[in-house]
Amino acid sequence: MSVTKRINSGRGHWYKLDGEKVDGVTTVISNGIPKPALMPWAAKEVATFAADNLDLLGQLDRDARIDLLKGAHYRDRDKAARRGTEVHGLGERIIRGEEVEVPEELIGHVDAYLQFLDDFQPDPQLIEVVVGHHAHKWMGTLDLVATIEEETWLLDLKTNKSGIFGEVGLQLAAYRNAEFYLDDTGTEQPFPKIDHTAAIWIRADGYDLVPVETGPDIYRVFRYAQQIAQFQTVTSKTVVGDVIQPPRRAA
Repeated sequence: MSVTKRINSGRGHWYKLDGEKVDGVTTVISNGIPKPALMPWAAKEVATFAADNLDLLGQLDRDARIDLLKGAHYRDRDKAARRGTEVHGLGERIIRGEEVEVPEELIGHVDAYLQFLDDFQPDPQLIEVVVGHHAHKWMGTLDLVATIEEETWLLDLKTNKSGIFGEVGLQLAAYRNAEFYLDDTGTEQPFPKIDHTAAIWIRADGYDLVPVETGPDIYRVFRYAQQIAQFQTVTSKTVVGDVIQPPRRAA
């Protein structure tokens, strides 16, 4: 029997579609879309950490300094990722009507999300559900589908410092084109028609609801990203063959 589900593994997860492992939407985007801003960002994070920690670095030997510095940008990224995961988890529980205990450092973010709920009064239809596309071989987990003033909105929560990036359009375009979602029993159900797509940028000082374009042209780019991701992670390992030796000739 074919199996389609999300499988949680440690701090991560992966997907099985019709019994085969497939990439998630965010993995496709991560592997298939160039990120030229990452190199200067990483260099700035390392330089900033070094400038702020000269005394500490002076107490270490050369190898220890290198190890500490080369991980500086990852520590900042991981901290932001943990904050995002925690806010998503709290947001899911809040919109389900559950009581939550909010860590002090996230009170501003939670207050901002509560303000969004109060301002727009979304009626949740799907919360943190797994979606997928059989023919195009991808799956993912969306944040929220809700009714706002009798129209259906596909919404994604973002907590990064810099606002909403264009890649969010690829993510939401994929979800919008899902063939199915998995209900509470793991059974496939037809994915609803979406009227609007937007990101909720949640910060400690407030929120913004930002419309995101997810038309057919954007979904086509996501499909191209799938091909690039496939090349980067699989095909590229097979295109370079063994060294060709010169032919042997009779003396």
